[in-house]
Amino acid sequence: MNKRLQRRNRQALPEELAAEEVERLLAALPPALRERAREIPVTFEVEPTPAMLADHVAPDTLGLFIGDEYARGWSGGDAQPTQIILFIGNLWDFAEADEKLFRREVRKTVLHELGHFLGLDEDGLEARHLA
Repeated sequence: MNKRLQRRNRQALPEELAAEEVERLLAALPPALRERAREIPVTFEVEPTPAMLADHVAPDTLGLFIGDEYARGWSGGDAQPTQIILFIGNLWDFAEADEKLFRREVRKTVLHELGHFLGLDEDGLEARHLA
């Protein structure tokens, strides 16, 4: 694991905290949305890869939705898998290593990316306080 993500004592690592928070969030969603959201893998990276950066993803991006939107006829069988990527290192840095803020930002980022899956643009997400 990347050294900037390690903790000196055996408190939970940021990836473990993020996984817990994603599970809590999914469990709290309304049943119909929960069912759809559980079909989309949430994966973790420390930060955007060089390929993502070359594709104009900002280096400090917190999360990314990849794939087809549900609103546009998502089938789940695309060549590039539909997924939400959380950039754990960027989230941890953004939260300044504050666990409570980190959890809140993980939750907000997942909701933001789920909004993209459901077809919301940045204006729609901002109207819902998810931008």
